[in-house]
Amino acid sequence: MLSAIMRPTNDLDQKGTPVLTKEFPDHHDATIILQLYDLRREAVMRESRAAIYTRFLPANAEEAVAILKHDHPLNAAFRQVVGYWEMVYGMMKWGILHADFALESNGEGLVLFAKVEPYLAQVRAQKTGVQFTNAEWVAGNTTVGKAMMERFRQRFAPAAGKR
Repeated sequence: MLSAIMRPTNDLDQKGTPVLTKEFPDHHDATIILQLYDLRREAVMRESRAAIYTRFLPANAEEAVAILKHDHPLNAAFRQVVGYWEMVYGMMKWGILHADFALESNGEGLVLFAKVEPYLAQVRAQKTGVQFTNAEWVAGNTTVGKAMMERFRQRFAPAAGKR
């Protein structure tokens, strides 16, 4: 039965393990999405999301890396939001949550990834080297994620240079 619902992809994780994806969403996906929505509504998370999406607008690598410092005023919010989306996208990557189904109703995490993507190498060099691994997978390996990133790259990356 597993083969009817899950299929290995040609994609590998960083350790070379094949990634599984769900062919079709089911009621479990809907339940997870509703639970994730509830987590997004939690007061501290809502405040963190608002701060990151309105005040984090890196125009260069230095600004993108600066938020990684613990004394940066947006550091805690950044860590919370990035951690949340990396967990969500990890569920998509490993077939726990149907990626395209979930992305159809929310691309917020990919907005953040689009802001960081031009500076991803510098961000990773400052930390453990694995930041945004799951977001990167979603952006490059899901139908809806690819389409969203085409729009978001145009919308956010060019805007960074025009501030």
